[in-house]
Amino acid sequence: MARYSKSSPYAETKVVDDVYLDILNIRPIPALSSDVLYEIESQYHHRPDLLAYDLYDDPKLWWVFAHRNMDVIVDPIYDFESGVSIYIPTGPALKNLLGL
Repeated sequence: MARYSKSSPYAETKVVDDVYLDILNIRPIPALSSDVLYEIESQYHHRPDLLAYDLYDDPKLWWVFAHRNMDVIVDPIYDFESGVSIYIPTGPALKNLLGL
Protein backbone atom coordinates (compact mmCIF):
# COMPACT_ATOMS: atom_id res chain seq x y z
CA MET A 1 0.00 0.00 0.00
CA ALA A 2 1.40 3.39 -0.99
CA ARG A 3 1.67 5.79 1.90
CA TYR A 4 1.68 9.54 1.94
CA SER A 5 3.95 11.57 4.21
CA LYS A 6 2.66 13.03 7.45
CA SER A 7 2.75 16.49 5.85
CA SER A 8 0.34 15.44 3.09
CA PRO A 9 -3.38 16.24 3.15
CA TYR A 10 -3.87 12.62 1.96
CA ALA A 11 -1.97 11.02 4.86
CA GLU A 12 -5.20 9.72 6.44
CA THR A 13 -6.84 8.65 3.16
CA LYS A 14 -6.68 4.97 2.23
CA VAL A 15 -5.02 3.82 -0.96
CA VAL A 16 -6.86 1.09 -2.88
CA ASP A 17 -4.82 -1.57 -4.69
CA ASP A 18 -1.67 0.56 -4.22
CA VAL A 19 -2.93 2.78 -7.04
CA TYR A 20 -6.12 4.71 -6.27
CA LEU A 21 -7.02 7.09 -3.48
CA ASP A 22 -10.18 6.18 -1.61
CA ILE A 23 -12.63 8.86 -0.46
CA LEU A 24 -10.70 11.76 1.04
CA ASN A 25 -10.54 11.80 4.82
CA ILE A 26 -10.15 15.46 5.74
CA ARG A 27 -7.35 15.98 8.24
CA PRO A 28 -8.86 18.38 10.74
CA ILE A 29 -6.70 21.20 12.00
CA PRO A 30 -8.42 22.15 15.25
CA ALA A 31 -8.47 25.62 16.74
CA LEU A 32 -5.64 26.02 19.23
CA SER A 33 -5.08 28.78 21.76
CA SER A 34 -1.73 29.51 20.07
CA ASP A 35 -3.33 30.20 16.64
CA VAL A 36 -2.73 33.63 15.16
CA LEU A 37 -5.29 35.73 13.30
CA TYR A 38 -3.54 36.73 10.08
CA GLU A 39 -4.59 38.96 7.20
CA ILE A 40 -3.29 37.52 3.94
CA GLU A 41 -0.78 39.92 2.41
CA SER A 42 -0.61 40.75 -1.30
CA GLN A 43 2.55 38.68 -1.93
CA TYR A 44 0.60 35.56 -0.89
CA HIS A 45 -2.47 36.27 -3.09
CA HIS A 46 -3.51 32.83 -4.45
CA ARG A 47 -0.21 31.39 -3.16
CA PRO A 48 -0.74 29.47 0.10
CA ASP A 49 2.37 27.45 -0.75
CA LEU A 50 4.55 30.56 -0.39
CA LEU A 51 3.07 31.40 2.99
CA ALA A 52 3.54 27.80 4.13
CA TYR A 53 7.16 27.96 3.04
CA ASP A 54 7.74 31.25 4.87
CA LEU A 55 6.02 30.08 8.05
CA TYR A 56 6.88 26.38 8.20
CA ASP A 57 9.81 25.96 5.76
CA ASP A 58 7.63 23.51 3.82
CA PRO A 59 5.47 24.58 0.86
CA LYS A 60 3.69 21.21 0.97
CA LEU A 61 1.79 22.38 4.07
CA TRP A 62 -0.30 24.82 1.98
CA TRP A 63 -3.43 22.77 2.66
CA VAL A 64 -3.29 23.53 6.40
CA PHE A 65 -4.73 27.01 5.86
CA ALA A 66 -7.81 25.66 4.07
CA HIS A 67 -8.39 22.87 6.60
CA ARG A 68 -8.03 25.25 9.57
CA ASN A 69 -10.32 27.89 7.97
CA MET A 70 -13.01 25.80 6.27
CA ASP A 71 -15.61 28.47 7.02
CA VAL A 72 -13.59 31.09 5.09
CA ILE A 73 -11.65 29.15 2.45
CA VAL A 74 -13.61 26.80 0.21
CA ASP A 75 -11.19 26.78 -2.72
CA PRO A 76 -7.67 26.54 -1.26
CA ILE A 77 -6.14 28.60 -4.08
CA TYR A 78 -8.70 31.10 -5.36
CA ASP A 79 -10.19 31.93 -1.95
CA PHE A 80 -6.68 32.62 -0.64
CA GLU A 81 -6.85 36.33 -1.42
CA SER A 82 -5.07 39.33 0.00
CA GLY A 83 -7.09 41.08 2.68
CA VAL A 84 -8.85 37.90 3.87
CA SER A 85 -8.28 37.14 7.57
CA ILE A 86 -7.55 33.55 8.53
CA TYR A 87 -6.28 31.70 11.57
CA ILE A 88 -2.91 30.07 11.23
CA PRO A 89 -1.36 27.55 13.60
CA THR A 90 2.10 28.32 14.90
CA GLY A 91 4.94 26.19 13.56
CA PRO A 92 5.65 24.13 16.71
CA ALA A 93 1.95 23.50 17.38
CA LEU A 94 1.33 22.39 13.79
CA LYS A 95 4.35 20.11 13.68
CA ASN A 96 3.24 18.52 16.95
CA LEU A 97 -0.32 18.09 15.64
CA LEU A 98 0.83 16.45 12.39
CA GLY A 99 3.52 14.37 14.08
CA LEU A 100 6.38 15.96 12.12
